[in-house]
Amino acid sequence: MKQKNTLSMVSVGASICLALAGCHSKKPQDSNKKEDQPAIVDVIIAKKQSISSNVEANGSIIANEFVELHTEVSGRITYLNIPEGNVVTQGTVLAKINDADLQAQLAKTKVLLDLAEKTEKRLGKLLSINGISQGEYDTALNQVNSLKADLAYTQVLIDKTVLKAPFTGVVGLRQISLGAFVSATTIIATIQQVNKLKVDFTVPEEYSPLIRKGSVVEVEVEGQRDGRCKAVVVAREPQINQTTRNLLVRALLTNCNANPGTFAKVYFSAGPAQNSILIPTNAIIPDDKTKRLVIVKDGKASYVVVETGFRKEDVVEITSGLAEGDSVVVDGVLFARADKPVKVRSVKKQ
Repeated sequence: MKQKNTLSMVSVGASICLALAGCHSKKPQDSNKKEDQPAIVDVIIAKKQSISSNVEANGSIIANEFVELHTEVSGRITYLNIPEGNVVTQGTVLAKINDADLQAQLAKTKVLLDLAEKTEKRLGKLLSINGISQGEYDTALNQVNSLKADLAYTQVLIDKTVLKAPFTGVVGLRQISLGAFVSATTIIATIQQVNKLKVDFTVPEEYSPLIRKGSVVEVEVEGQRDGRCKAVVVAREPQINQTTRNLLVRALLTNCNANPGTFAKVYFSAGPAQNSILIPTNAIIPDDKTKRLVIVKDGKASYVVVETGFRKEDVVEITSGLAEGDSVVVDGVLFARADKPVKVRSVKKQ
């Protein structure tokens, strides 16, 4: 009896091992089946479309002139004339710093200069009758010239204590009060010339040949309901920014109501409208040196290298590498593998 039980246990164990072996042998087959399953993708049919030749760029409105008002020297404010939000003319005194010590020094120098000039005149008469030597007269004359230089120097220091409007413009908000101690880094207020406005904007380097001095662009100011304004390009940076590869351009606005600092959209023509193949930007696979698309050909995925041109927010122009009628994968790009079967779920419209 014991022998029969032992044999039955052995047979059961063998059956379990065979079953486990069978399970293990089935797993690679299941894995291979999953790999052979085609990737499910959505495609669009490449076709040429008419695209606008207008290029859109971002910009900012700036004042024709803008200055932060600072004093040239440190000291206590004894006079303050900052008409916030009002227009002041060029040369208007906006602030004064305590200059009592400099005024005293100026008065002292004037007294010494008056005495030196009288001495120089008296010695000049003596020199004419050979009453003194030429050296004595030259010493007196040198004293007069030295005091005149001291007088001019002190006057310059006094002028630095007076802050005047550098140009006619609108004064901003006052940042200090009368009696405050200020230094050369203290901002007292700002002044802007807003009767003329400019717009600074950047364009990609590929469009730099289209923007020249005298070119006319259209400007759309954020929140403005009067339509677009005209602006004439007055200058541009000679060098393209090496980080962004953009060119900075400045244009002068005409008849445009806006506040400096306002965001603006700038539009200019890139030439006549043309027919080109447009592809959604998410379909492009960027690489270090190339740009690729996945197309469906004979039921399999295939990678093609393309070159791009005009670009908008959601589409990009394909200039080479793609032909009309090609099925371009737009959804499921990451699941498609080169020369592997794919299943087209739907053909989307552009």
